[in-house]
Amino acid sequence: MIRNDFKEHSRITVTWKDKDGKLRPGNFYVYALLKDAMIVRATDKDGLLRKLPFSDVLRVVKFQDVAPQDRYMIPEDILKEASWKDRDVMMRYSSSPHRGK
Repeated sequence: MIRNDFKEHSRITVTWKDKDGKLRPGNFYVYALLKDAMIVRATDKDGLLRKLPFSDVLRVVKFQDVAPQDRYMIPEDILKEASWKDRDVMMRYSSSPHRGK
């Protein structure tokens, strides 16, 4: 898949290839689109932030835009490409819409 197939602040259900090459189902919240990857949070499993390369996504099963008032926010510096240069996973809490966090 390519960058134009995705959109920031959306929820996606995909078939993706993990680091061992196994195909996995995944539900993700897309925070940012980088040059060759996107920063996502797994909404159905561990909740970690991940750098998911576009080439590892084989199929988009479901796509849903997120309204501005329902978006999860994290600091912009965390989403910059330089922050992800040497890492694939990051534990980070985000603000939760409608919950005062």
